[in-house]
Amino acid sequence: MIYAALLRGINVGGNNKIDMKQLKTTFEGIGLQKVKTYINSGNIVFTDDSHSAQELPGLLEQAIAADFGLTIPVMIRSLEDLQPIMDRLPDDWTNDSAMRSDVLYLWDDVDDEKVLEQLPAKEGIDRILYVKGAVLWSFDRDLAGKSGMHKIIGTKLYRRMTVRNVNTARKIYELMLALQD
Repeated sequence: MIYAALLRGINVGGNNKIDMKQLKTTFEGIGLQKVKTYINSGNIVFTDDSHSAQELPGLLEQAIAADFGLTIPVMIRSLEDLQPIMDRLPDDWTNDSAMRSDVLYLWDDVDDEKVLEQLPAKEGIDRILYVKGAVLWSFDRDLAGKSGMHKIIGTKLYRRMTVRNVNTARKIYELMLALQD
């Protein structure tokens, strides 16, 4: 199976520093194959046929704690999990000087369309879509001060998601597709 591990809260604001080369070694050390990291924010793609998707988070969290002394939540998503998210992500949503667009990957306990009711989205400013496993959120940068997105930071719900901008989300998916060969 092809998986992505999305680590929450590493290398952010100088906290929970983890070197990606060392993290790759940690993943390989528990038997994962074709391990590739992408940028410094905890994105790792790999293959594994020895463990279930349900076993991998605990196994990886234990390995990270042992190797780095950090308690880091790990979300695992298979290529099949990410395909519907990427299919639903509008092609014209970008993360650039004109637009900010993010994928808010949801932990299973909050993965429900009703999560949209808990988000501080502003009508006419924020564009949000739910797809199983994620909320897709976008707004124009010139309206950033009016967007409700910044209000989610620090909430209980925010701690049950891990956020990647659309450029990173697309690259993770691309790296996963490349592992099919």
